[in-house]
Order: sequence, then C-alpha cells, then structure tokens
Amino acid sequence: MREPDIANQRLVNQGLVKPTLKKASEVVAMLGAVQAQDYGASKWGLAQRTRGLTDAQIEKEIDDGTIVRTHILRPIWHFVAAADIGWMLALSAPRVHTANAFWYRWLEVDEAVARRSRTVLTKALRGKQLTRAELGRALVRAKIQITDPRRLAAIVMRAELDGVICSGARRGKQFTYALFEERVVGPTVLERDAALLELARRYFTTRGPATVDDFAWWSGLTKRDAKRGVDAAASQLEHEAIDGRSYWFPAEGRVVRSSLASAHLLPNYDEYFIGLKDRSAFDARLRGSGVAARTDALSGHILIVNGQFVGGWRRTLVGRTVVIELRSLIRLRDSERRAVGEAAKRLGDFLALPVEIRWG
Repeated sequence: MREPDIANQRLVNQGLVKPTLKKASEVVAMLGAVQAQDYGASKWGLAQRTRGLTDAQIEKEIDDGTIVRTHILRPIWHFVAAADIGWMLALSAPRVHTANAFWYRWLEVDEAVARRSRTVLTKALRGKQLTRAELGRALVRAKIQITDPRRLAAIVMRAELDGVICSGARRGKQFTYALFEERVVGPTVLERDAALLELARRYFTTRGPATVDDFAWWSGLTKRDAKRGVDAAASQLEHEAIDGRSYWFPAEGRVVRSSLASAHLLPNYDEYFIGLKDRSAFDARLRGSGVAARTDALSGHILIVNGQFVGGWRRTLVGRTVVIELRSLIRLRDSERRAVGEAAKRLGDFLALPVEIRWG
C-alpha cells in the first residue's frame, strides 16, 4: 500500500466518498467524536459525510440533543453522540483532568472550588438552560470569584468532564449549558475494557489505515491503553506493515481506485486529518510536485483533491452570496478544477446560499 492508497482508503472509510448516512448524529456516532471548536465549520464537516444535509438540519439535531458538544478525549470541544457521552467521559475525563492540572492550579480551581461550583451550577440549571455568562453570574452570587474569564472556563470544563453539565440548545447565536442528567437520557454504560475496544474499533474503521500512535494522539489515551484497545479490537480489524510501521484498518473492503476526480473543501480541524498524528500520507502529491511548503492542517480550511492536500480555501459572505476563494499550491487538471467547483456548490447548498467561486 502506497501513501496515496492510504489517503484514499481513509477518504472512503471516513464516509467522504459516496456518503450514505442521512443524519449528522449517525456521522458523529460512526466517527466516535468530531473535533468542534470551530462550530460552523465543524457542521460543514458533518454535512459532507451525509446525503446533503443543510446547516439548519444539523443545527436542529444539535438543539434536540442527539448530538452533544462538550470537552472530551482531549481538552478540546468535540461533538459526540448523546448515547456515547457517558462511557466516553468515563474513559477519557481522568486523562483530560491530568492534562489540565497545571491550568487548574494556575487559576485556583482546586477540588474544593470544583465541588462548590458543581452544587451552584446544578441548582442554577435545574429545569433551564443558561449561557456561560449567566453561569458566571450564578457563581459570583454564590461567592465564587470570577476575576478572570479563563477561571470561569476552567470551572465549566471541570463540570463538563465530571458529567454535571453539557451543551444545551443554542439561544439565537449564543451557546447554552444544560444539566447532563436532564439533557442526556439513558447514556450507554461500558466497562473500561469494553470502552477501550469500542473506541479503538470506531477509530480504526474510520481513520484507518492508522497506527497505535495515531490512535493515542486522537484519543488522549496513554500509549499502553491505546494498545490495549487495539489488541481487544484486533479480531474486527486488518493489519499490514507498511514501510516498517504497523497499520490497522477495517476488515471489510479495500479502496476502489477510480479515474474520476474527487474534491472536498474540508474545514479546519476536520477529522480526515486532525485525527492522525502522522499526516504525511496526505502530502504525497505536493512532495511529488516539488512543493516544499505544505498546507498547515491546523490553521486553515483545506482543499483536498483525490485524497491529497493541494491547497486551501476560505469563505466570506457578501450580501446574500457566499464567496469561496480557492488557492491551489499545484497545477490542477481541468477535471480536478471542475470537481472543486462542484464541491464549492455543495457548500452553497449546505448554507442555502448562492456561490461565487474565485481562484487565487
């Protein structure tokens, strides 16, 4: 298996080729968790793995609570299916607390403060959903000082990780929080070993071919626990040594090579690349074209053609038109430029707006 084969197989396994899923919650459940600090862009990432959902349709699923946005796996916002949040929190929250330990000490959010805050937040949210600012005011009324907005963020994140609060429905453009016990009904409970197996299975069936190091990076687990998960899920996966490294991927199916061009306007932090520690397989075409600079997968929206990084894009609203500016680092064939144009039109359909395409 060559680097382009690895990238193409990931493209298929991610559901980005001929998507069949009808709901965003199905996409989130399939992927396990979806990084979501850029809220609007993350919804577009979900839509590309469905049969044409719009922004409004995905927003409704989030408002209805089938998708929860919370801190999980790493100290980063993620979308997670409501049914999965219980066992994923139990598995990953201790590791995230450890990662946050210095931050907690610096902001003086110790266990005593966290315990008092949980009591205040539970009382304030009983039967209602509140914004972060409203939670801050409730804490101040209870004599818990919020002199730094980062202290409020730390208190709220601790409450999320402890399974006390989670995201509520948006109020206009404002995010709200709700009590976990009121928002999430009947979350699945898994023993630790079963949770490790399930997380590994979902990861490698959607991000594979991938390595144990990739899985540990994405999940926030220790290398030891990541390997335990892979060993437990091994009977449901295939394994191959490529250039001296051990890759795991779903047992069923192989990449079907096609002469047709495919293109995707992926958002920043998309799981196609952010879910892997080693992203070198996505750069094969750039390297083969003698392009020294690679696109930065962590700072901007990414233009993908036939599974490979080829450039970047951005969108701006001009009146009621979405202007999509495209920048390719290499020369694209006419068929590839047409495929990029079709991908841009799909973004317009997602936003329910006409599209103007500009090549830089």
